[in-house]
Amino acid sequence: MAKTADERRRSLRFEVHLSVRYRQSEKGIEHRWSSGITRDMSKDGVAFKSRQPMPIGSHVELRIDWPIKQEAIRPIDLQATGFVVWSDNRETAVRISSHKFRVHSSSLEVSTPELA
Repeated sequence: MAKTADERRRSLRFEVHLSVRYRQSEKGIEHRWSSGITRDMSKDGVAFKSRQPMPIGSHVELRIDWPIKQEAIRPIDLQATGFVVWSDNRETAVRISSHKFRVHSSSLEVSTPELA
């Protein structure tokens, strides 16, 4: 018996709607950042509304505005990289290969490994 798409996922997905900035990266070419809204997330991936389809297998950088602030003051971004697993005219799904939280402290960004 064939598994459905939901059964093939490694992790449970949660419906989360957060602002995301994303760009495709390839062979030293820096594409422009675009923005969207996440649809759902898990520890392994994220689906988000995108402006246009992205090539399957392309490498993507993501910056997701995290809803909790460090010490209730400093905004946090979840910065992730991964590869497009599917994409259509309105949505893209990315399998996350690496991630870290970054805290914004005035103009200085500080990595916070203890949050990862």
